[in-house]
Amino acid sequence: MTGRTLWLVGWLAIAAVPPALALDEEAVARAVAVQEIETLRRLYARATDLIGLGTPEAVAEGRAIYRRIFAPDARITAGDDGRIDFSATGPDAWAEVVEQVLGQFAHTQHLIGTQLVLELSLPDDRGRGGEGVMESYLQAWHQDPGRVLDIFIGTYRDRVRYFPGMGWRIVEMHLERVGGWVTSLAEAP
Repeated sequence: MTGRTLWLVGWLAIAAVPPALALDEEAVARAVAVQEIETLRRLYARATDLIGLGTPEAVAEGRAIYRRIFAPDARITAGDDGRIDFSATGPDAWAEVVEQVLGQFAHTQHLIGTQLVLELSLPDDRGRGGEGVMESYLQAWHQDPGRVLDIFIGTYRDRVRYFPGMGWRIVEMHLERVGGWVTSLAEAP
């Protein structure tokens, strides 16, 4: 078969799909939005590890990612047992907090687990009005130069909004510590 014949056969197969089985345009838009929103958290984990490296180049790259995923005036907090231990407004201020907190560690790795978009309203045809709520689980591994491993377990709770020309951005983020432990790697090879 030629390429043109394969294209025609594929088009005819799609055209023959009964309307009940055809993809709902709104369902596709919702699926795309959920994927884009979840990607914000994965990019956040990457940016945080880059900032944790502490080199000027890595910090700059991490900041650039933060600017891409957060609204310029995003409210960002982290705490434990309902207490707010860290807070900042905007991606650059949060990058300073992260750089200070992670600066004591030689290595970090932020692993994102379960992600759920719990609420979602799509933007209208002009790109206005899209909002959502997402919850993501975190396991963060932090190793200090003395080979002590600090494992942080937490939950991110985010409010996101769609901005025309920019896409989905985090407008509020709260990281709540759920648990964790500290152990020595001195005996490990």
